[in-house]
Amino acid sequence: MRAGGLKAWRRRAQAGLPLFLWSLLLWTGAAHAQEDTWLARNSWAAGPLSVLLLLAGIGTALALVRAGRRRDLLMQSFDTSGQARQLVGPNRKIIFANAAYRRIFARHQVPLPEALEDMVEPGSTSAELLRQLPRTIAEGGRARVELQVKLRDGEADWFDVQAQRLKGGDNYVLWSCDIVTTQRQIEEYIRSDHEKFADLIEHAPIGFYSVDEKGDFLFVNSTLAGWLGLQAEPGGHFPQKLHDIMADPIADTAPAFSPFGDPAARGGEVTLRGPNGRAFQAFIRFETVSVQTGGEGERGAPKLRTRSAVHDLTRERALEQAVRASEQYFKRFFEEAPTGIALIDASGRVEQANEALVQLLAGADWRKKSLMELIHSDDRPAYARHFAEVIRHGKAPPLTVRVSGGERPRYVTIFASRREDSAGSPGCIAHFVDSTEARRLQEQFAQSQKMQAVGLLAGGIAHDFNNLLTAMIGFCDLLLLRHRAGDQSFADIMQIKQNANRAANLVRQLLAFSRQQTLQPRVLDVTDVLGELSHLLRRLIGENIELEMIHGQDLKPVRADAGQLEQVIINLAVNARDAMPNGGKLTIKTGNVTTLEPMQRGADVMPPGAYTMLEISDTGTGIPKDILDRIFEPFFSTKEVGSGTGLGLSTVYGIVRQTDGFVFVDSEVGRGATFRIYLPEHARAPGEATQRLAGGEEDRRDLTGIGTVLLVEDEDAVRLFSARALRNKGYKVLEARSGEAALEIVSEHMNDIDLVISDVVMPRMDGPTLIKELRTRRADIRVIFISGYAEDAFRKRVDAGEEAHFLMKPFTLKQLAAKVKEVLP
Repeated sequence: MRAGGLKAWRRRAQAGLPLFLWSLLLWTGAAHAQEDTWLARNSWAAGPLSVLLLLAGIGTALALVRAGRRRDLLMQSFDTSGQARQLVGPNRKIIFANAAYRRIFARHQVPLPEALEDMVEPGSTSAELLRQLPRTIAEGGRARVELQVKLRDGEADWFDVQAQRLKGGDNYVLWSCDIVTTQRQIEEYIRSDHEKFADLIEHAPIGFYSVDEKGDFLFVNSTLAGWLGLQAEPGGHFPQKLHDIMADPIADTAPAFSPFGDPAARGGEVTLRGPNGRAFQAFIRFETVSVQTGGEGERGAPKLRTRSAVHDLTRERALEQAVRASEQYFKRFFEEAPTGIALIDASGRVEQANEALVQLLAGADWRKKSLMELIHSDDRPAYARHFAEVIRHGKAPPLTVRVSGGERPRYVTIFASRREDSAGSPGCIAHFVDSTEARRLQEQFAQSQKMQAVGLLAGGIAHDFNNLLTAMIGFCDLLLLRHRAGDQSFADIMQIKQNANRAANLVRQLLAFSRQQTLQPRVLDVTDVLGELSHLLRRLIGENIELEMIHGQDLKPVRADAGQLEQVIINLAVNARDAMPNGGKLTIKTGNVTTLEPMQRGADVMPPGAYTMLEISDTGTGIPKDILDRIFEPFFSTKEVGSGTGLGLSTVYGIVRQTDGFVFVDSEVGRGATFRIYLPEHARAPGEATQRLAGGEEDRRDLTGIGTVLLVEDEDAVRLFSARALRNKGYKVLEARSGEAALEIVSEHMNDIDLVISDVVMPRMDGPTLIKELRTRRADIRVIFISGYAEDAFRKRVDAGEEAHFLMKPFTLKQLAAKVKEVLP
C-alpha cells in the first residue's frame, strides 16, 4: 500500500473509527509501505504473498465498509440520546460531541468540565466538586457528581455529570451530562415528606413504640423516650424491656409484649415510671402484627411485633383536678357568698339558691317556684319588666323590690344577667343584696333632714314667739302688781297670763323636739321624781285607770333636768290615758340595767353600759306596727283633730336624746304599749349628793336690790317690760336698742354700770360681740344673756373661759328679778 492511501485511511479513522480499527489499519498500512524492499530480498515469496496481500486488501475493504456503518449507527445513537455526551482525547481535545451537548452547551465548544466551570457559582460546593473531578478520574477511572449550574435565563438546574476513562485508550474520557432538576425536585419532595413524617412520629404529642415478643424495644420515638428517660445504646438497642418501665408490677403470666395483666387487653390506663422515679398516668393502646423473616427465596418463622401508642394523662389529670377544684371553689363561693344568688330559668322559676338567699327569704319555700311569687305584689310589675329586659338584652339596671319572708317584707336589690343552660335555654343568674338596712338608713336620713328642717323652723318660730310671750307675760305681771285678787280685772289678766303660759309650754315642746331647749341638769333620784309626781299623775289619768309604781332596789342616780324629766313622764302618762278610754292599768317601773351588747331599735343604737331604766306600760289599744316607726315624728298623731298637737312623743324623744338617753317602744294591738327609757347611770363624785329645789323657795326670797343695769334689747316690748320690772325692784336701768347704742352709753357711764343684760341675737352687733368689746374696756363686768334660743346655742358663740349667765325667754318678772339678784347679791 502506498503512503498516500495510508494517510487517507488514517484520516478516516481519525474521523471516528473505533480505536481498535484504527490500530489495525495502521499496522496494515505500515506493512504495505515496506513491501518493495521485502519482496526484492525475497523474490521466491512474491507470488504467494501477492495473492495473500490481495485477499487481505479485499478483507480490509470489506471491514472498512462495515466499520463505517457501525460508526454511523453509533453516532446516530449518540445524537438521538437526550443525555449530553462528549468524547475527550488526550490534551483535552474533543473527539466528538452529540447533539444534546451542542444544544445545552451551544456557547461552550470546549471539554465538558471547562464548559461547566463558567456555569457553576464560584466558591460553591458544585465548584469544589467540579474541581476534584479530574483527580477522581485519574485515581479511579470514573466519577459521578451532581452539580447546580446556572442557565442563560438565570434559573438554576441540577446536572448529573458522569465521566469514564476508556479501557485500552490513551487518556480518552467519555463524559455524559443529564439534567436531573425534576428528578431532584421529586427526590427533595419525597425527602422532605419523609423528614416531616419522621419528625411527626418522633416529636408527636403522644408516644409511639414497638416491642417484640420478648418485650425488647424495637422503636421508641423521642417523645416517649423523654417521658421515660430512655437512652438508646450504640446500635439503637434499649437496655430496658417493656415491663421495666411499669411503675406497678405486672403478673408473671402476662405476655412480655403487653403492658396489661390481662393477656386479652389491648388498651387501658397504666402507671409508667419516668426519670428520677417520677410516676405518671398514661393510656396505652396497641396491636400485634406478624413480620416474615428471611431473605428473598428463604422463608423464616414469622416474628411478633407491636404497634403501640401512649397518651400521657398528666395534663388531663391536672385539668380534671383543676376542674374539680374550680367546681369546689365555685360551689364554696356560691354557698358561702354573703349575698343571695339564684339560678332562674326562662319561666322565672328558681332552679337553685344559695344559703344567703334562703336566709334572706327567711325559710320561704323557693324550690321550683316562680320568683314572682316571692316578691311583694306591688313590686311584681316592675320585676316582670326587669326580667324580660334581662332575657332580651342580657342585662338590666339594678332593681330594688320587697320580698316576702320573716315578720316584715325585706328590701332587696337584684343584679341580674342573662345565662344559658347546657341545652341553650335562656335564663338568668341573679344576685340579691339585702338593702333593708340601706333603705332604712336612707329613710332615716330623709327623716333626719326633714326633722332638721322642722327643727330649724321650730327654733326660729320659738325665738319670735318667746319675744312676744315675754312681753305678754311680763306686762301681765306688771298689771297684777296693781290689780290684786278681788279686783275686777284680776281674772282677765290671769286668763291672759295662763294662755300665754300655755303658749310658752307649746314653744318649749317645739324646742324639746328640736333639742334646742335649755336644760338645767342635776343629779337626780328617779324614785324621788316619781314620788313628787304621783299625786299629779293620779289626777291626770282619772279614777278609771289604776296606777301602779314599782321602784327598783338601789336605783342608781342620773343626771338630767328635773322639769324636763317630769315633762317626759307626764306626756307618756297622758298618752297611756288616751289609749285606755274604758279604763285599764298604768304601770311605772324602775330598775338598773346593764347591757353587754349594743341594743338597736330602728335608727337608734344604744351602746353597752349601765343605765337606769324607766318603764311606762299600759293595757290600752296598742300601736299598729305600720305606724310604730313614725310615732316620734313631730305633728304625727292618731288622735282626732283638736285632741292633740302631735308633739307629745316627739317632745319625749327630744328630751331623752338630749339627755344622752334612749327611748324604745314595744306594742301589740289590743294589748297595750310599753315605753322603756334608758338614762345613763351617773357616777357620783366624792361628796356629791342628789339635788332637788324645794318648791316655793323663790317665792319667799327678797328680790329687791340696788345697782346700775345696762339693758340691751332690740325688741321694744321686751325691753320696756324688763326695764320697768327692774326699776320696780330698786335698780337703776340704762336702756339700749342695739349693740352700737350700748357702746355709746358705756363710754359715758363706764364705771357706773354694775350689770349688763343683753339679748343674744340682734341686728348688726349681736350680744356676744358686744360683751367681748365691753370686756376689752372693763374685764370684770357682769353679764346676763337673754334669748329665745337654747343656752347651748349662745354658749357656742361666747369664747371659752368667759363668765356669763343665761335667762331663757319667756321669763316672768320674778324670774328676771331672781336672776339679777343671783348675779348682783
